Amino acid sequence: MSLTQENFRNAMAYFATGVTVITVDYEDQIQGMTANAFTSVSLDPMLVLVCVDHKARTHAHLHAKKRFGINVLSEAQRTVAEHYARIDRDPARVEQETSAKFDRTQHGTPVLHGALAYLECHLQTAQDAGDHTIFIAEVEDVVVRSGKPLLFFQSQYRAMGPAVE
Repeated sequence: MSLTQENFRNAMAYFATGVTVITVDYEDQIQGMTANAFTSVSLDPMLVLVCVDHKARTHAHLHAKKRFGINVLSEAQRTVAEHYARIDRDPARVEQETSAKFDRTQHGTPVLHGALAYLECHLQTAQDAGDHTIFIAEVEDVVVRSGKPLLFFQSQYRAMGPAVE
């Protein structure tokens, strides 16, 4: 097998991930994107990273605002993930298309109702890496709820199965 972008993408599809929606207030609109390239970086200080394609609209918004939310989606939020994954999405139609509801933090950052976890983040550094930027941010607030996560595996959304014993 030769190394091609398609083979690389197929190999990465075998790494199961959770699904997040990155939210940012930009010009009084809730902007965002679906992301599964998200992980913790450090406990002291509390840092996370998210990787964003240079061509994504959210890329410019993160640079401009420097404050964003990371919403860890529940298994019931597939339509939200699909909405924010579309290139042609209309930010004004998210509630009609997905039944998503948002609150705002004291800083104005959008928080998705029903997410399993929410992290409010302040951008610390941004590092270009190929066709993406790695945004590293300090977590300033966190909310955790119970439920089951939405997963992504082999390019499909999945639900969590029983625990392996």
